[in-house]
Amino acid sequence: MKLNIDNLSKTYPNGVQALKNVTLDIPVGMFGLLGPNGAGKSSLMRTIATLQEPDTGSIQLGDLSVLTQKEEVRKVLGYLPQEFGVYPKVSAEDLLDHIAVLKGITKTKERKQLVKALLQKTNLWQHRKKNLGGYSGGMKQRFGIAQALISDPKLIIVDEPTAGLDPAERNRFLNLLSEIGENTVVILSTHIVEDVKELCTNMAIINQGEVLHTGNPLESIQSIEGQIWSKTIEKEELDSYQQQYNVISERLIAGKPEIHVHSETRPDETFESKAADLEDVYFSKIKEFTATEAVA
Repeated sequence: MKLNIDNLSKTYPNGVQALKNVTLDIPVGMFGLLGPNGAGKSSLMRTIATLQEPDTGSIQLGDLSVLTQKEEVRKVLGYLPQEFGVYPKVSAEDLLDHIAVLKGITKTKERKQLVKALLQKTNLWQHRKKNLGGYSGGMKQRFGIAQALISDPKLIIVDEPTAGLDPAERNRFLNLLSEIGENTVVILSTHIVEDVKELCTNMAIINQGEVLHTGNPLESIQSIEGQIWSKTIEKEELDSYQQQYNVISERLIAGKPEIHVHSETRPDETFESKAADLEDVYFSKIKEFTATEAVA
């Protein structure tokens, strides 16, 4: 089952155009949606999750129209938004059981077996009696995935799932997502480039509601291999280098900026060749888009 998004646009009443003719083909597996804050990622996720209407365009999940068959789509949809509420004084086991009832699983024995299987899958079974208010951030996120997996969904949407997690919880959560993505369409919306590089077989970069790039992360990196150059400079030199070269990113190392320049040839003999990574792909696409917008 594939997800096909065709010419999707959305403008809010305040005049913000959140989506501009977004077209994406998303197969089974992990699909990364990368973009800065305010890029339109959450607007796209909410539209796919049947929570808001677009102005134009269509979304097809297999044989289902997401825009006209909302109830049918919701039966095969799992959604973990960026922020989701839990009842802090209710145990994970009881709340998951309650959500399963709301999802239409009314047979007690079947529901108990499902709740146990999901809590075991998300490594929460030993904490099933603990109130959710006492869960860590990573445990809450894993509980979010458990509730998203009720009804064996064909499409799972997770929005900024690793924000705020410590490294151990992040790895645990990403491993869980990777396992789920073997047989399901999983859309991972994030601004954390490493999450996409490690997990996803396909990706898209969006900014200001527009799709800037689609492809396989590793192939995207290969497309700019040999075109990334780095140099450590003084802080006061940064503006000059930004004006002179195609500086796509800079970071402070030992108090000095290290700049990355995207160029097919060495900018000058003081620059060193740098192995490309997905951050370079991301920043080069964002920079290219920003430059085009400035000219327009």
